[in-house]
Amino acid sequence: MAETVTLSGKTSPGLLASLDPLLREWLPRQRWFAGKGRPVTGFSLVAATELLPAGSRLGLYHLLVRARQGAAPGDCYQLLIGVREALPPRLAPALIGHVTQGPLTGRTAYDALYDTRPAELLLEALRTGTRIGALHCERDPQQEIRSGLVPRRLTGEQSNSSVVYGDTFILKLLRRVVPGVNPDLELPLALAREGCPRVPAPTAWMHADLGGDGSEDESYVLAVLQPYVQGAADGWELALRELAKGEDFAAEARALGRATAEVHGALARALPTATLGQAQTGPAVRGMIERLDAAAQAVPALRPYAPALRTAFTALADLAAEGRTWTAQRVHGDLHLGQCLRAASGEWSLIDFEGEPARPLGERRMPQPAVRDVAGMLRSFDYAAHSADPPAPGWAHACRAAYCSGYAEAAGVDPRTDPVLLRAYETDKAIYEVVYEARHRPDWLPVPLSAIRRLAAPPDLP
Repeated sequence: MAETVTLSGKTSPGLLASLDPLLREWLPRQRWFAGKGRPVTGFSLVAATELLPAGSRLGLYHLLVRARQGAAPGDCYQLLIGVREALPPRLAPALIGHVTQGPLTGRTAYDALYDTRPAELLLEALRTGTRIGALHCERDPQQEIRSGLVPRRLTGEQSNSSVVYGDTFILKLLRRVVPGVNPDLELPLALAREGCPRVPAPTAWMHADLGGDGSEDESYVLAVLQPYVQGAADGWELALRELAKGEDFAAEARALGRATAEVHGALARALPTATLGQAQTGPAVRGMIERLDAAAQAVPALRPYAPALRTAFTALADLAAEGRTWTAQRVHGDLHLGQCLRAASGEWSLIDFEGEPARPLGERRMPQPAVRDVAGMLRSFDYAAHSADPPAPGWAHACRAAYCSGYAEAAGVDPRTDPVLLRAYETDKAIYEVVYEARHRPDWLPVPLSAIRRLAAPPDLP
């Protein structure tokens, strides 16, 4: 890599000023931008690193910028910005805009992750453990990273961006970043130490240390490189294909249940667990009830079911008051079919341990009942079944039962044997889905509402 210079908002304000008007238009259009529906009113520079000088044919900047929206400080985003005199046609989809002010005047700015050369530079930095200003690359010395692997950017992602290198590695570049220990690196590293084969072990990773002392409060995890599961099928796409053909998915659901339980078991061995009694369950239940009340206010279609749904949470509080306890541990946090890969061998893997990005990092790292992940997967089967034409609720019921049975085979405990806990977490998930669909995909609202009707009925096993 070329010699680099670390910049800051104080010493080089012109860099961000050059890009500001372009980013205000471009950033809200990105699928991974979290502040949809609210205009960006400005930016503040968290950190900037010049990877290739702008005076060369290809300039390259790594930026951490905070996007202001109203009075709040705003979210911090990771940008890899290329600068050229003109873009070749192959890079037209990456265009950010033509710079008309500041030190980059006359150049064209674009999302450099679309470009082969910047993607190659990222892999080389990870391979060699490069340190560039505040950017630090680390790697597992036990895994080999060959140079010269051809990169290709993946499309269709929501909250992050990924590049595959020669069908050997996949690099996940986090877009909205927060300081602290990111579970998308923390948990796979812990699982690798435990020898769990269900999660690809991190090969290398990049972080930014902005405080100079390596403290968590000033450290941002930026990217994770992992082995690419070649020929693997995405769980969501696989389920939809089987549905379209009218094929049974129960055997796959059972195998996925076993894989989930194996990951939960490894996480419980690798990281601390906790016991949840009334003191811990009470606040969790109050949070569930508060989310229900807020959702009922936001989505009128939910209101007729709110009193019955509330009993799913109060029943859990009643059990805790009677002295019932539960084990909490680290979990995936956002488990659904799209977070699972089935290899050509038939083995299932779990990926993307970031958790729900909208939730605070501290909350995502808290030990929770493993049934939270189970509830997420049960809801995912329901979503897949309702994507069929016509919907196939019987397919979902069979998958739900098979998944729980497979989980019990590996864990020794069937999630259905604690119906109050399972109902509470599945209800909480369905309420979240109702709000999300009402805001972003109204045509999908009937899917979680069908689950709401079921969950509001007298409790029964799933």
